Amino acid sequence: MDASSKNKQANKNNSETTTFPVPLNVGEIQRNIIITTRPSFEEKIVNEAIKFHLKGEIENASRCYQYCISKGINDHRVFSNYGGILKDLGKLKKAEILLLKAIESNPNCTQAYYSLSVLKYSNDNKTWQDKLFSESILKHKLQTELVEIYFARANILHNEKNYQESARQLQLANKISLSLKKSTSNQLIYKSKVLLSKSLKKSIYYKEYKQYPENIFIVGMPRSGSTLLESILSTNPIVDDLGEINILEESFLEWEKDIQGLTLSEIYWRKVTSQKSKVNITTNKWLYNYQYAGIISNQIANAKIIHCYRNPLDNILSIYRAYLAKGNEYSSSLVDCTNVYLDQDKIMNTYKNRFDSKIYSLNYDLLVNNPNQEIKSLISWLGWKWDDRYLSPHLNPRSISTASSVQVRFPINSNSIGGWKNYKDMLKPAIEILTKTDKYKDLTS
Repeated sequence: MDASSKNKQANKNNSETTTFPVPLNVGEIQRNIIITTRPSFEEKIVNEAIKFHLKGEIENASRCYQYCISKGINDHRVFSNYGGILKDLGKLKKAEILLLKAIESNPNCTQAYYSLSVLKYSNDNKTWQDKLFSESILKHKLQTELVEIYFARANILHNEKNYQESARQLQLANKISLSLKKSTSNQLIYKSKVLLSKSLKKSIYYKEYKQYPENIFIVGMPRSGSTLLESILSTNPIVDDLGEINILEESFLEWEKDIQGLTLSEIYWRKVTSQKSKVNITTNKWLYNYQYAGIISNQIANAKIIHCYRNPLDNILSIYRAYLAKGNEYSSSLVDCTNVYLDQDKIMNTYKNRFDSKIYSLNYDLLVNNPNQEIKSLISWLGWKWDDRYLSPHLNPRSISTASSVQVRFPINSNSIGGWKNYKDMLKPAIEILTKTDKYKDLTS
């Protein structure tokens, strides 16, 4: 969580105060939490809420934040963090109110500015935007805070259709972000190659165990429509969405050691049931499972894979515009992002040729332009009974903590299709790489 100016000063002057860098794995970025050895009652309550939040215990964190608010505790961290939870739950107006309170409490709460910028915010209060675009807000900020400011500015400018200035702010944000976290594109591409080799050597080993429900793996690049897909599928009451959880890779690494002599299906299923006490059909949206598509097809019982993809330039732009969580370090480089996109594209084409019956290709562009036809085709492939609720995923009340958490709260639309054209100059490095391939040589014509 971010530290207020007051706490920063206290950190300098108070020998009983220690700053701990804490990775916030709840859709935001690393934060410094100020914890004192002799906290006041209010500080204890706030710190308790933050601890729950960091551990992913959202219900407990929400209760603590609500208690803080009911007791009149004026702490920007409470307002900003609880506002973020409400945003993930689709309670966007309530989230906006709390985020504005966070800025009122601490005008330097950059996390709140960023969260507000991704909302479909009202025009009733523009004071926060004036502050966001002021020169003074850039002073005495951590690098991570500057990243949030530039991304927030880019979002506002994008909504105002000032794409040239939005691009400039995006480049500033991503330049700093890339300096803070080295790109992992080369490691990702190498890993794809290794797993491809392993998957082609593995023979089909599983049995279609009746006791195992259907395992649906949603794979592809970030910002390719996967959150929308998961919302569509999870409107089915017998579907349990596991979210973005990397238990397949964990299972594979254990299976390779062959300590217990279990099948990969058995190891994976144990991890699934440790997450859910009663499991029906599951969806696993760890997108980089595309690298394991061959292993899944060969070894996981009752598995189906849905590959989400879209126009590469729209996809790359959307990734570059998003402030993605840890694990997507290549996203701040247009060149690296393009190379990862192409590697993913090539890998999935290889797996589709080999495991055609196991993998469904879901084109996001077609989905949003003709949802009725595309969703019916998908549901038919899954072998599920049709229900009209699949056409209204925006009514799904589930909590969503991905970068698409706001977009999926609105009816399916094609507003983002062709958006890359507004950023054509900025995207030149990606365009140059893509158009050198046979598949995308006419992409921009």
